[in-house]
Amino acid sequence: MFRLLKETPRDRDEVEMLYDLAFAPGRQALASYQLRDGVDPVADLCLIARDEYDSVAGAIRYWPIRISGDGGPWPALLLGPIAVHTTRQGEGLGALLIMETLSRARDADWQRVVLVGDEPYYRRFGFYRGLAEPLVFPRPVNADRVLAAELVPKAMHGICGSIEKWQGDNSINPG
Repeated sequence: MFRLLKETPRDRDEVEMLYDLAFAPGRQALASYQLRDGVDPVADLCLIARDEYDSVAGAIRYWPIRISGDGGPWPALLLGPIAVHTTRQGEGLGALLIMETLSRARDADWQRVVLVGDEPYYRRFGFYRGLAEPLVFPRPVNADRVLAAELVPKAMHGICGSIEKWQGDNSINPG
């Protein structure tokens, strides 16, 4: 049994320890961290899962980004990082966090989400490489792992260009 809760500042150290456990040292050097640096996450979409011992068993964060190109910029979300404690993997917690937050993002009028990950895993949540092919993600990144999902039909239609760090505050119009 897990309780999904909005991440709060007091959860930060425990969440960061989970991310350190789940990802290789130096994770902040990844290209996706360039998009997060100096930008506040979308707080309403950052959730933790506490288990029966009140420990953080999973966490997910989202960040606002923009896609700049002809006709843009278009707002989008960057999903990640997401992590599940090694002792709780295989229990469906990652899927629960993703489904719940994508539903919340849709309810908040976000239209598109981008992530870097394995398409065979994320496809079941609507993420596809084909939707992300017209996007240019900051380097270094394996372009085959850049995926996108539409939270509303055709939200990626005609969207192309560079994925960039969000400029400004987070009180953006997600549409």
